[in-house]
Amino acid sequence: MKQRFFYCPKCGSRLNYQEQGERKRLACSACAYIFYENPVVGVAAVVLNERGQILLGRRNGTYRGTWCIPCGYVEYDEDVREAIVREFKEETNLDIRLHGVFAVHSNFHNPETHTVGIWFRAEVTGGELAAQADLDQAGYFDLDELPPLAFPTDAIVIEELRSAAGAPR
Repeated sequence: MKQRFFYCPKCGSRLNYQEQGERKRLACSACAYIFYENPVVGVAAVVLNERGQILLGRRNGTYRGTWCIPCGYVEYDEDVREAIVREFKEETNLDIRLHGVFAVHSNFHNPETHTVGIWFRAEVTGGELAAQADLDQAGYFDLDELPPLAFPTDAIVIEELRSAAGAPR
């Protein structure tokens, strides 16, 4: 395991990997503080139009030119539901109402940051679609005719949508 953090945020002393049960964890050599390397939480909203097409946005920063389910990170003091409503508005200019959690997955596509993603089902309640912030285009796509996706877990979520659409209700 490659060490990414070297100094204790509590006292500034050296962090070293130490056995903690069945895992090795970074711990301070002076004050014994355990430095947990926890995943970052991301949120996304799955919005389908009346034709069953999914709303995707084309990224203009990281993963430029590829598409994703509109998403973002949860701020430290923010509820996950508030975070996706905010992020969705920032990226698409649309207001949404959430209809529960659709999927939760670990994301390992970026070796620098392990994230846990929460995909919510949502419906548009207002606003006018306009790509902004991390997106330069946004539009609806058939679940079987998708543009190149940025994130492997979005492909998993879309496959789960296809399966749910074909399953008896």
